[in-house]
Amino acid sequence: MNISKKEIENARETLQGVAYKTDLSYSNTLSGMTGNSVYLKMENYQRTGSFKLRGAYNKIFNLTEKEKKAGVVASSAGNHAQGVALSATLLNVKSFIVMPSKASIVKVKATKSYGANVILHGNNFDEANEAARKLQAEKNLVFVHPYDDLDVIRGQGTIGLEILEDMPDVDVIVVPVGGGGLISGIAVAVKEIKPNVKIIGVEAKNMPSMKEALLTGIPSFYKGFPTIADGIAVGKPGEITFEIIKKYVDDIVLVDEDEIADAIIILMERIKTISEGAGATSVAALLYRLRDYSNKKIVAVVSGGNIDINMVSRIINKGLVKSFRKASFKVVLPDRPGSLWRLLQLIAESGANVLSILHNRERGDINLDSAEVIIDLEVFDRDHIYEIKSLLENHQYEVKLI
Repeated sequence: MNISKKEIENARETLQGVAYKTDLSYSNTLSGMTGNSVYLKMENYQRTGSFKLRGAYNKIFNLTEKEKKAGVVASSAGNHAQGVALSATLLNVKSFIVMPSKASIVKVKATKSYGANVILHGNNFDEANEAARKLQAEKNLVFVHPYDDLDVIRGQGTIGLEILEDMPDVDVIVVPVGGGGLISGIAVAVKEIKPNVKIIGVEAKNMPSMKEALLTGIPSFYKGFPTIADGIAVGKPGEITFEIIKKYVDDIVLVDEDEIADAIIILMERIKTISEGAGATSVAALLYRLRDYSNKKIVAVVSGGNIDINMVSRIINKGLVKSFRKASFKVVLPDRPGSLWRLLQLIAESGANVLSILHNRERGDINLDSAEVIIDLEVFDRDHIYEIKSLLENHQYEVKLI
């Protein structure tokens, strides 16, 4: 089951007026940090917030009229769900989407808003997928696979055509990998035209199912761990995609959770763009795994931007602590009027900004004439943290970093 460049070009014609040709944006920040010319393929700005619309629409468009009349079903943690839902609605086809019960609330709401019948089932993608297959048989629906389908792969491959159109002399393309549909399509589109371009895949270290498949020679189920890159947390990679990746992809690297979180923060703070965990893995790979490259033209595919706001908050807080821009102190002070005011005055003089305060005088492990304060501060760097600690200790406060 092969895919040709011509078929991907046909998919691009199908997607005219439906999927955006997303920007290929040069990043001064990432170029400076890596010693390369780095461009971002901004699929987080695609309709529905990810690349998935491309493959889903191409698949549903190419169904027979009988199949379209029957309707479609898909399983997804979020982005494929939205792509199928919008594509089906645009083509006047009924859609059923089975999503894991723990799927992001924002993705569930978005999928419903695009016109799909949403069913929540199971704790992960694989359990949702099993339920979708049962529904397919019960209602005689057409199953739209999120990655292991030729028409889906052809649709995703249109990204590769766009990259070459905008940058014919690209040296390396870095692509997130879950089931393998995105990288398979891009790899065929690019390698059939420019075989010397390096195609590098990226998986979360917590769920390296495609990497394991390549090592063992068989795409089988891999029991990994939860990851903030939930969009590529696929237990069993595709069989079609496995064969394409074996043929066309040069390497797959793994990034850990802290590296993915760092990439999300850098994209947000320095590039001024929002990426979900899966989409940021390509940038994480550039920063932490592809340091052997220098003076190359590199495109990192930011595959999606559908991230839960609560997750953003947690990632930002963790990132601030890790980069020594936020610190928490536990301070014991005399329990009498003016004590807290004097503490805050010292902190103000240090140049730190108070984010939150918890004042507790009822802890059993402190003296009756004392109170405990837990205070979160916005600081400049690691040195600033220890300057504040020394300042407070010099004023006879009992201080502990937490």
